Formats: sequence, C-alpha cells, structure tokens
Amino acid sequence: MTRVRVESFTISLDGYGAGPSQDIKNPLGIGGTDLHQWLFPTSTLQRTLFGNDDGTTGVDDDYAARGFRNVGAWILGRNMFSPDRGPWADMNWKGWWGDNPPYHVPAFILTHHARPPIEMEGGTTFHFVTGGIREALDRAREAAGERDVRIGGGANTIQQYLRESLIDELHIAIAPVLLGGGERLFEGVDLRALGYECVQFTATEKATHVILRNKDTNR
Repeated sequence: MTRVRVESFTISLDGYGAGPSQDIKNPLGIGGTDLHQWLFPTSTLQRTLFGNDDGTTGVDDDYAARGFRNVGAWILGRNMFSPDRGPWADMNWKGWWGDNPPYHVPAFILTHHARPPIEMEGGTTFHFVTGGIREALDRAREAAGERDVRIGGGANTIQQYLRESLIDELHIAIAPVLLGGGERLFEGVDLRALGYECVQFTATEKATHVILRNKDTNR
C-alpha cells in the first residue's frame, strides 16, 4: 500500500527547517545550508545531484539513500520550486535544479496559480496543483501506483499534511546548528495528539536522525 513519507528533512537545534530571508540567492534562507552538512557529502546526494561516484558512506548516507527508495511521486510547496510569489512572473523558470532535477518521477507543486505541466530530463514532470493538499495527494498517489509518495517540504507544506494526519512516517535530521529565525517545522503542531511516536533515534557527528511514525493509522 502506498505510504506518505517525509525524508531527510533537516531542522536546527532551535527547530527551524529553513533560515530567514529566503530568496533566489538564499533558497534555504540565511544560514540554511548549514543544516545539511550531514547530507551534502553523502554518496547518495553526490551521485543524485552531481553525478559523482565518490562521497561518504555510513549512517548518514544510509538515511539519505532510504529517502529515494520506493518513491513514485513527490509533493512540494511552491518555494521548493520557485522563489516567486503570486502570479507566475517568469514562465521560463523551471525549478532550482536545472534541466535534470533529482526527483525522476512526477512532482506535484502546491500553488494558488495555475501553470501547464513542465516535462524535464530524467523522468521528472512538474505538475501544478491549485486545489489544495488533498488534491495533490490524490494525484500523487495515482501517479505513484504501488510506490510511496514523498512530501519534500517546505516546513509549511509538511505542517499542513501533519495537521490532517496524512503523513505515515517522517525522517527528521536534527543538525547541531542554530538559525535564530526562519520557518519552524513543528510550529503549532501537536504530534503526540495527532498519533505520532518516535520509533528510531540515531546520532552521528553531524546530525541526530529521528524516525516518527503515525501509530493511529493502519497504513
């Protein structure tokens, strides 16, 4: 059965999943790249993003690799695709990742402004969904078939799905950095009341990896 997962989403010690002042020069906000010191060097990310055959192995890489297994579709907030707000100002913009994004499956972008699908290299097609989180999830599940749906972020998008108890499992990496501002992942979200519990907890030099699972859903 298709599961809905969050993978490799990193937060700071003070709970932020992105830094303040996000823009085209700082897509993760000021200081946001510091969150991912555990992820960038891994063999999985080096291969997926840059086509490199080197990179680190071990626990951090194991967690990075699990995030791409059995994923048949992604759901992304608009800021994960574009720095723009409001009506689409630049129809030539095709995402942060260049011609061959790292998704390689259909990716559904939450937005209030319609836009035709964009086919990219490597099997990624961006679909723009204006009907909200449940429409995006229905379409992603249909596209994924028997595989899983990965919620890629950002923080606000994950919060929306958490509040509806629509996420089956989350892998959260807690980085040993402080951002002081930005978007808090669990702002206003009572995970305990929603039925989530910690089922795995592993620390490495650059992150503490936590797996949270929804115990109240039979999925």
